[in-house]
Amino acid sequence: MNRFSLLAPLALIACAQAATAATLDVIKTPTCGCCSVWIERMKAAGFTVKARDVADTSPVAKAAGVPDRLRSCHTAKVGGYVIEGHVPAADIKRLLVTKPKGALGLSVPGMVAGSPGMEMGGRSDRYQVMLIKADGKHTVWATHGGAAAHADGHAH
Repeated sequence: MNRFSLLAPLALIACAQAATAATLDVIKTPTCGCCSVWIERMKAAGFTVKARDVADTSPVAKAAGVPDRLRSCHTAKVGGYVIEGHVPAADIKRLLVTKPKGALGLSVPGMVAGSPGMEMGGRSDRYQVMLIKADGKHTVWATHGGAAAHADGHAH
């Protein structure tokens, strides 16, 4: 066994712990109840959260580079990335650990039933978390909910 094989798992653990200890700076409107529930989900997942209320989140999302078609009800920043909408904590942590080249952040466009903060009893619509790239393009980062998802929340 070489030194790398011993140190690699420790490095991954340290990265995962750093991702969990990250602070989410959330911009939302004062009347958005689902935003407050999403914040509680992020705290439960180990994030520190600082929230700020504004009358309109659109200018914040636009300034952060979020395309209109990927908008939602709140915008957050963490580790140099933008998080738009009801993105699951596990996807944010994976972003912070993997640091994909050219990534601007993640988005769950709209307000999807079953996404974190939008729980509606047993209803869980299928939705995609989009990776927003700095060049304005986007790709699917993860798929959750609906009949296509397995127990871990990801489609296979």
